[in-house]
Amino acid sequence: MERQQHARLDDLMRDPYPLYARARRAEGLTYVPELQAWLVARDADVREVLRRPDVFSSANAVRPDAVPSPAALAVLSQGQDDGGGPRRRVVVTSDGPAHQRLRAPIARGLSPARVAAVLPYVTERATALVDALAAAGPGGRGRPRVDVMEAYARRLPGQVIGRVLGFDPEDVPVVVRGGHSSEQLLFRPLPEDEQIAAARETVALRRLLEGYVQDRHAAPRDDLCSEMVTSLAPDDVDPDEGDPEAADAGPALTLGQRAELVAHLHNFLLAGHLTTTALIGTTLLHLLRHPAQWKLVCEEPERIPAAIEEAARYDTALQGFRRVTTRAVTLAGTELPAGAEVLVGFGSAGRDEGRYERPDVFDITRTPVARHVAFGLGAHGCPGAQLAREQLRVTLELFTRRFPGLRLAADGPPVRMRPTLIHRAPEALYVEW
Repeated sequence: MERQQHARLDDLMRDPYPLYARARRAEGLTYVPELQAWLVARDADVREVLRRPDVFSSANAVRPDAVPSPAALAVLSQGQDDGGGPRRRVVVTSDGPAHQRLRAPIARGLSPARVAAVLPYVTERATALVDALAAAGPGGRGRPRVDVMEAYARRLPGQVIGRVLGFDPEDVPVVVRGGHSSEQLLFRPLPEDEQIAAARETVALRRLLEGYVQDRHAAPRDDLCSEMVTSLAPDDVDPDEGDPEAADAGPALTLGQRAELVAHLHNFLLAGHLTTTALIGTTLLHLLRHPAQWKLVCEEPERIPAAIEEAARYDTALQGFRRVTTRAVTLAGTELPAGAEVLVGFGSAGRDEGRYERPDVFDITRTPVARHVAFGLGAHGCPGAQLAREQLRVTLELFTRRFPGLRLAADGPPVRMRPTLIHRAPEALYVEW
């Protein structure tokens, strides 16, 4: 029975758009048993939820879809040095003043000036990855054929977010593996041996992050990791609450501070590189599925920003976040009690017939482009949206210039979307040129 439920959930997540269309046509909200939540499908209703965080709390924003086995949980417990304290809130699962406190250093670290400063590195790393693609060996019928997800999309965002945080480049592979493993462990029903392996990767990431937290607390630098540590764990705690052996070296981090910072960094990494990885994959997928539009963006690169926005509207990486009601409320004519779970359908809002003409058509030339909610709205609007857009811009500028003949591989496997609503992307994307 459980396997059948997961199979139904997988099918829904691989292609949620038929469900979205039915929900937008229905009166009120639609309850989806597979998601155990009321689906907020219409653009206006999505915006209402996002503008009322006092009523629609983010406390359950990323509730896992799978429960790890006892053996995997035992491995995970090895990486939780929090003194047995409660589960730590992170920026996407907090509200009000707590959310503002956690968000502030991220917003400063991803300011327009900080993003501009990292762009030369983005271009450098993207160019190196594209050079490696260009040197790929021949695929089917003598043409180069590569999985662009593996060779590019899963690499660039991790390298960039590592740079923004100030991590050693040698540690980035641990960050990327740990991020993907954490997501799979909590959102995919894996066999126990794979759960244990994913748990070990997650623990390795946590330990790496704890090392950076301790290091930046002792010697802050000009990077986002230091910004987060110094803002969220200022040097005014009682040394007796920290590590007694480190008291002579000055105020030490408490167990609670360490646990909060590691959880906060962990969450930031998942949002900071997995979402951008997914956006790169879906943007390339839909442009290549529409060869005339790929040709147009190659010939007129000034259309790249519009192509990015259309891809985000049409098939956004973050399809939905959960919210829970703090009190009884009526939304779209549906009465919800306190404690009701809703899924805010960003992906559905992007296809709303009431806001967009021909919403199920991918068209980079559509004008005017109504503002979408693919990057959120209001208090929880994505602070990394500009950095994500810039990575997509650099990617499309390089790919259109270097591979104008790029197309989906004729003899490649059919494109399958990953069964997730938080980082929707092709599992693999084989291309040739």
